[in-house]
Amino acid sequence: MRVLLRDLCGVRSGDKGDISDLTLFADDEATYAVVREQVTAERVAAHFGALVAGPVERFEAANVLALKFVMHAALGGGGPRSLRSDNLGKTLGGALLRLDIDVPESMILASARARRRAPLNLEGPPPSA
Repeated sequence: MRVLLRDLCGVRSGDKGDISDLTLFADDEATYAVVREQVTAERVAAHFGALVAGPVERFEAANVLALKFVMHAALGGGGPRSLRSDNLGKTLGGALLRLDIDVPESMILASARARRRAPLNLEGPPPSA
């Protein structure tokens, strides 16, 4: 089953100059194993495309079920040099959570994150009050 990372992980982000760092946190070891296998530095670089001009490095922190990505030349020069409306790394965390990966259906059904969202009515307009 294809799901977005937001249904499986949390994210923290930071920035310094023109470097953005994003850390994904899995809720359990099974999820961490799947995310660790599929969310590579190359995949993250491809996900961001031209938005990140430099290399992407990945660091594993298995003791806290986390993957840290350091993205160089990711903030349009950083601070006052950037022409981006938001030149900080905070918004890149939300963008990373939109990366989709394959997981067993049982994993998404067991995910507390997937059940925290209000259900969407994709059948038509919302019911009248």
